[in-house]
Amino acid sequence: VNPEEYLADVLLRVQTHPNARIGELLPHEWKRLRAADSS
Repeated sequence: VNPEEYLADVLLRVQTHPNARIGELLPHEWKRLRAADSS
């Protein structure tokens, strides 16, 4: 995970991301979801 890319994306998403799904913003989940989105 590129730390700069990760932090920039998470700081934008955290404002509107549901609390119940906050685990999706952890680095390992973020990486998995980004890979799925780009497929």
